[in-house]
Amino acid sequence: MSAGERVPPPWEPPLAGNDAEQLLAALDRQRWTFRWKADGLDATGLRTTVGASSLTIGGLLKHLALVEDHYATTRLDGSGMPEVWSTHDGEGWEFTSAAADDAGSLYRLYDDAVERARTRLSAAAASGGLDRPVEMGWGGEHASLRRLVCDLLEEYGRHTGHADLLREAVDGRTGEDPPDDWRPTPG
Repeated sequence: MSAGERVPPPWEPPLAGNDAEQLLAALDRQRWTFRWKADGLDATGLRTTVGASSLTIGGLLKHLALVEDHYATTRLDGSGMPEVWSTHDGEGWEFTSAAADDAGSLYRLYDDAVERARTRLSAAAASGGLDRPVEMGWGGEHASLRRLVCDLLEEYGRHTGHADLLREAVDGRTGEDPPDDWRPTPG
């Protein structure tokens, strides 16, 4: 890169990657954007609700951490969930139990789950491509890694929109992408 050229931030997908690189980078962009929307809040900010909804950014952090681990283990190759989820207590538990968690533990939980999933999904793409079958499926038919990653993108699209509204209610933060120099506050 020559002097004066813009260095893209780490969430920017490659301009001309192959299919796997583009799809995994699109997922990473959603992860980064969600993390930016959730970043730097204290317990009160993480517990803020909007209108009649009980949804919180803290609940979203915990939910997406669970989703990342579930997709990168059980749905990917049938392996068990990480030990951190041994106390999981049924559907929707992560949304409500997050209110009892401190901010640092929620950020660590999310960041660690993303790193585990990023590593496992990248390795799966490298070893079998996007057409590689995964455990996810029904009726004896397995989905492809492509479908699994697309489902994760859909999950992030939905919940990043929720986080956008919640964050604006907390402190007015809005925007599509983080500033180029932003990096997550460690948990």
